[in-house]
Amino acid sequence: MKWLKRLAVVFAIVVVAVVAYAASTARRSANPVGFQVARVESPGGPLAVAIWYPTSGTPLPTTFVGGTLLSVARDGAVAGKGLPVVLLSHGNGGSALSHVDLAMDLASAGYVVAAPTHAGDNYADQSRQASPAIFNQRAEQMRATLDYVLKAWPNASRVDAQRVGSYGLSAGAFTVLTLVGGKPDMAAIAAHCSQTPEFICKALDYVKSPLLTSAEGAGAFVADPRIRAAVVAAPGLGFTFAHGGLADVRVPVQVWSGDRDDTVPFATNTAIVLQGLGSRAEAHRIAGASHVSFLAPCGLLKPPAFCVDPAGFDRKAAHAAMNADVIRFFDANLSPTAAVAAAP
Repeated sequence: MKWLKRLAVVFAIVVVAVVAYAASTARRSANPVGFQVARVESPGGPLAVAIWYPTSGTPLPTTFVGGTLLSVARDGAVAGKGLPVVLLSHGNGGSALSHVDLAMDLASAGYVVAAPTHAGDNYADQSRQASPAIFNQRAEQMRATLDYVLKAWPNASRVDAQRVGSYGLSAGAFTVLTLVGGKPDMAAIAAHCSQTPEFICKALDYVKSPLLTSAEGAGAFVADPRIRAAVVAAPGLGFTFAHGGLADVRVPVQVWSGDRDDTVPFATNTAIVLQGLGSRAEAHRIAGASHVSFLAPCGLLKPPAFCVDPAGFDRKAAHAAMNADVIRFFDANLSPTAAVAAAP
């Protein structure tokens, strides 16, 4: 029986080592951040929404989500009043944790951050990816998330409804652009994909999306005037905004792209978005970044496909710089003074 005791000791040592390593590498923030998950009702069904916020509680490395250990005050008390809000929209097949580092940094800087896991278009559930209304449904889920934060969240009285921004990556960037006034031509998908079969075309073909033949059922995209500033990274379906599709956008937009992004080609996506936005856009291009480089730096249990960057690219350093610039942009455009100036 000695071998059983020895095995138990070895197992205990391994467990302690893993726990210690996880605790030592937990994602932390400069200022205390609270975290909770809410159930939000949307037209297409319930959503799981992750919420980060400034807290008076004590952060501890005890919350393990999405393969990452967070040092947060789980359900801690909200600190401050008149807090600005930022919504996050992940890309196809992602989750509310796809941009956890940005969420933590924003909350540390005084923002309430709300990120839905888009129903039917996330890592665990792709059941709606073949629906012609999938992109419209994403926008409605973001709208429902904002409704919740501003009206139904138990701490809604702590936020400033005049200071709302949004961030999105890839399909999430497309979603954000429609929420700030973008009017995509969904019929352009069929025409574009028949001539330029980029990644989104292959993805739609894989799920046998009817959008490859017709825009019927895609739904109408309605702007949400509550969103006063936007940040988009590697915007997917950018070609649908050609020919004036972004003419009605009236808010400032920060646009990010990676010069090694083959998934969302610059010429047919970001370049069209920048051209359509004109002086309303603040452009940033990250040297060496691929598409997945915009996802949060990997934790303990992330799939290798999402964690491998081009040779020489330092994702942690790039995100530290990008996150600081995103916060600067939101600080400038969602300040109390900016909110008063932008009020209708």
